[in-house]
Amino acid sequence: MSEIVLETRNVTRDYSIGGGLFSKQKTVHALKGIDLKLEKGKTLAVVGESGCGKSTLARIITMIDAPTSGEVLIDGQPVDITAGPLSSEMRRKVQIVFQNPYGSLNPRQKIGDVLMEPLNIDGSVPVSERRERAMGMLEKIGLLPEHFNRYPHMFSGGQRQRIAIARALMLNPQLLVLDEPVSALDLSVQAQVLNLLADLQDEFSLTYVFISHDLSVVRYIADEVMVMYFGEAVEYGTRDEVFSNPQHNYTKTLFAATPRADVESIKKRLAAKVA
Repeated sequence: MSEIVLETRNVTRDYSIGGGLFSKQKTVHALKGIDLKLEKGKTLAVVGESGCGKSTLARIITMIDAPTSGEVLIDGQPVDITAGPLSSEMRRKVQIVFQNPYGSLNPRQKIGDVLMEPLNIDGSVPVSERRERAMGMLEKIGLLPEHFNRYPHMFSGGQRQRIAIARALMLNPQLLVLDEPVSALDLSVQAQVLNLLADLQDEFSLTYVFISHDLSVVRYIADEVMVMYFGEAVEYGTRDEVFSNPQHNYTKTLFAATPRADVESIKKRLAAKVA
């Protein structure tokens, strides 16, 4: 039987706006009854245009915001951040990687300190072990020991995103939420980071929620795809089902408006340039 790492049941999220001196308060329905199940080791891609609710869903899954109604289960356990502080164990299970790798790193911190910082929360981990684990993670993301004492501005965008991924993995999470993790990178660097994510997923049995508007990236990395439109999940199925036979008119329009591109074609163009 497959292990379900993430499940949401009829999750909604409403926001109140306005309500000033001359206007009535309005309610925006950002999420409208989202149901999903994600198995261990799989990748769910959440796609749609800006404002469709992708990032709102990400904030709920990562326990930053609470749903207005519905239920979120992580590793089979219900999560309710309004009922009081969550255990450190539950917080460790879910980590997030943001779109902008430079903005998510403290420019005054050396990379070694960035990686060790999550382990500082647990005072039971000796300094020597924190350093050893950070050095080991540097190696796994393709960086060198001498990078340990460098600052974020000394790295390229792709390297900074690798560092952000490494930091998210320091607490050995089960679920990684990746919010547009390659959209700010050049095409060739995107391919490298996507390959790294695939390798890390295999090595650590990671489960991904991959938020993106780039369908070529989604086609490369996803096992399952959820298409969102104005807060609703209008299409949900395996990658092959959704891409080969989209059912909803919005999905069809989204696919028709997307230029044909994929990681393999990117690699071929780069190889041709080198030749």
